[in-house]
Amino acid sequence: MRLVTTPIYKTSKIMKQYAAVCAFLLVTLFTSVSGFAQAGDPANRAAQMKQKLITELKMTDVQADSVVAINASYRPQMREIFQDQTLSEDDKKAKMKAITDQADKRIQPVLGDPLFKQYQEWRAKNMQQMRAGKAGNS
Repeated sequence: MRLVTTPIYKTSKIMKQYAAVCAFLLVTLFTSVSGFAQAGDPANRAAQMKQKLITELKMTDVQADSVVAINASYRPQMREIFQDQTLSEDDKKAKMKAITDQADKRIQPVLGDPLFKQYQEWRAKNMQQMRAGKAGNS
């Protein structure tokens, strides 16, 4: 006995495949949107940074909390500089460096000399990676 395929059967099969693809795309879209929302959340970013400091630099919870809090206290000033359209790129870099130096003066006593040096090297490496990532996204 041979199964006869009718146009309705073929149309039904195509519609089911189409519905499955649409469902997959919607799930992917909602997942990526929620991922972006979480990444933009300052508390989530701070927790991720703390975990990286503990994992990659072997900081204690107290040290990592301190570094994250100190950096967070300077974030509004850095954002203001970054968004200031009247400043040249060189002026922005100079002002950002001055703020980073202020933060480092507070971070260094928390970490001690050897760990502070590791932290500075780690931060420089991560900044290079972030810049490379942004350049690739443009």
